[in-house]
Amino acid sequence: MKNNNISFLFSFLFLFSCDYLDVVPDQIPTLDDAFADRYTAEQYLATCYWGMPKAAGWDQNPAFLGSMEMAQNPNFRTSMGMRVALGEDNPTSPVINYWGSTGGSIISLYAGIRECNTFLDNIHRVKDLKSNEMARMIDEVKLIKAWMHFYLITYYGPMCIIRESAPVNTSTQGIRVYRDKIDDCFEYILELLDEIIDSNALPDRITNRTTELGRFTQAVPYALKARVLTYWASDLYNGNTDYASFKNHNGESFFNQTKDPTRWIKAAEACKKAVEVCLTNGIRLYQTTDLLLSKPMSDTTRLINTLRSAVSEQINMNVELIYGNTSYPCGSNVQRHCLPRFEAGSAANATSRLSVPLHVADWFYSGNGVPIEEDEDWAEDDRYNTRFETLRTGDYRHRYLIQPDEVTSAANFDRELRFYAALGFDRGKWYGNQYNNEPNDDAECMFPKARYSEFSNRVSNTEYCATGYWAKKLVALNTRWRDANELTYMSFPYPDIRFGDLLLLTSEAINEATAGDDNTPTDPDVYIYIDLVRMRAGLQGVIDSWQEHAIASKKNKPATKGGMRDIIRRERKIELALEGQDYWDQKRWKTAHRELNRNIQGWNVTVEDVSPQAYYSVTTIYPMRFTMRDYFAPIPETDLINNPQLVQNPGW
Repeated sequence: MKNNNISFLFSFLFLFSCDYLDVVPDQIPTLDDAFADRYTAEQYLATCYWGMPKAAGWDQNPAFLGSMEMAQNPNFRTSMGMRVALGEDNPTSPVINYWGSTGGSIISLYAGIRECNTFLDNIHRVKDLKSNEMARMIDEVKLIKAWMHFYLITYYGPMCIIRESAPVNTSTQGIRVYRDKIDDCFEYILELLDEIIDSNALPDRITNRTTELGRFTQAVPYALKARVLTYWASDLYNGNTDYASFKNHNGESFFNQTKDPTRWIKAAEACKKAVEVCLTNGIRLYQTTDLLLSKPMSDTTRLINTLRSAVSEQINMNVELIYGNTSYPCGSNVQRHCLPRFEAGSAANATSRLSVPLHVADWFYSGNGVPIEEDEDWAEDDRYNTRFETLRTGDYRHRYLIQPDEVTSAANFDRELRFYAALGFDRGKWYGNQYNNEPNDDAECMFPKARYSEFSNRVSNTEYCATGYWAKKLVALNTRWRDANELTYMSFPYPDIRFGDLLLLTSEAINEATAGDDNTPTDPDVYIYIDLVRMRAGLQGVIDSWQEHAIASKKNKPATKGGMRDIIRRERKIELALEGQDYWDQKRWKTAHRELNRNIQGWNVTVEDVSPQAYYSVTTIYPMRFTMRDYFAPIPETDLINNPQLVQNPGW
C-alpha cells in the first residue's frame, strides 16, 4: 500500500474505531470526505488493511510465543506474549485483546469489521473509480472481513457474526449481539470467500510494485478457504464433545457434537485447488535458483540461505509468499532480538532477547530425514538419549555448519539443513548479517561464541539469549552491520500464508479424508505434497527416508493413515518453526493440553564458568502451563457487562 496512506489511516481509526457495542455516531460528513474520490477511497482501503491482525510481534500475536517456539529471557517475562505462553491470561484484563480493545497496534477486530462494512456500504459513491477497480476493492475488503471473522474464531471460538452495518439511529440495546454457533461462523466466512472467488476481480499478481505491494491477489482467497476448511474439519471444531455443555443463550451447544468426516474431503479439494491457483499465478516454493548470490558459496550454505529466505526474503522477491501483512512487518522490532553479536561494539543493536528452547531444536530431523528418536543411526550407542550430555568437536565434514576444532553439543551434529537454517548456536556457523561475514570460502564464516565472558554471551545483565539457540530464521540475509556499531534492517512481511504451509495442509487434508481407521493404507497423493517440501530441504521422500533410516519398528510408519498423521504434523512443526503456526495447529488438533505443559529448557548460559561442560548443561527456564480453558481466550469482562447476552468461554 502507499506509504502516505499511513498518516491518513490513524485519523480514520480514531473516527471509526469505537467499541462495536456502542451506538453508531452520525458519520455522514466524514463519509462524504472519505468517499469523495478515488484517492480518499484508497486511503480508507488502507485503513481496512491496517486493521488486520499483526503477526510480527509478541505483543500483538498470541501465536508468536504462544507455544514457546521462542521465549524471552526472564527479564522480559511480563511482555504480553510471554504472559499468554505462561498461562497468565485473564478476563478482567485480557493480555492480547482482539475482541474489544481499541487503539495502539491492536485494534478490536469487531471495529475492523465495522470499518469493512462502512467501506462496502459507501464505495459505490465514488464517482471516479472504474468498475474493475471498484470490484477489486470490494473483494479486498470482503476478504479482510472474512480474515477478521476467522481470526476471531481461532482465538475466541464462537464469535458474533457482523454481516452488515448497524443503522445509525439503532439503540444500544438494538445492536447488542449474540455469539453464533461455531458452524454458522465457519459457513459465513466460506460464503464471503466464495463470493470473492466467483467475482474473480482480484489480480493474479501485483504488477505495480511501487504502490500496491501488500494488497491481496487471486491466490489469497483460495488459500484462506483451504485453511478455513482444514480448521473446520479439525478436532477442535468438528464434533468436539468436550464442549457439550458450552451453550448459547437458547441453551443450544455452540459446537456440533457429531464429527463430520466429509469436511476433510471438502478441505482436501479446496487445498488442491489453492495449490493449482498458486502455481498458475507464479507462487511456488522458493528454491536455490531464486537466491541472489553476491559471493560464491557451497551447496550447503546456499541451501541454508535459501531456506532462511523462503521466510525472510523481500516481499517483491519472495515467490513463496501467498500473503504477508505489510502494515506491521518483521523489522527491527523482531530481528534485533534474534541476532547474536559477532564482535564487541554492537551491544546496542543486537539484544539476543529471543531464544529457542531445546524441545524445538529436538523437532528437527536427523540428516537422514527422520526424527532423531526414530533414526537407527541415533539409536546406536544410545546416541539419542545422551545427546544433551555428550560434547563433540567440529570436524571437516561439518565445516559449513560447525566451526572445526571447536566444541559444541552432540545434538548439533548430523541434523537436516533446516536445523541450521532456523537456529544459531554456540560455535555454529552463521553466514552473513555482518560486514565482513561473506568470505569467498564460506567455511570461514563467523560463528557465535556464547560462553561466559564471550561477546555472544551477554549484551548486558538483562539482554541475552536464555537458551543458547537464536532464531536465525527470522533474520533477513540483508540485515547487517555496516560496521561494528551500525546495524541496518531489511524488513519483510511475516508470512501469514506461504506455499510450503499450503502444501502441508494439502497433504494433511488428503490423509484425513482417507476413509478408514488409523491402520488404513495411506492415499498415495499424500506423499506428493509433503515430499515437495522435503525435497526443497534436501531430503529424500517420506517412504525412502523411513525405510532406509528408521529403526525397525518405524520403517513402515508412512504406510498408514495414522503414521502419516504423525509425520505430517512433525513436518509442519519443522517447516513452519518460529512462524507462529504451531500454536494454532496444536489447538486445532487438540494436542495443546498435552504438549504445552512442559518445562522450557536451554543451556546454562548464565553460568560464570568458561568451560563447555558448564555451559552445556540443561537448565529449566520456565514451567509452561496450558489447560483446557486456554484453547480459547477469555471474552473481556467489560464486554460481558456491556452486553449481558454474551456468554463467557468455558473455564474463565
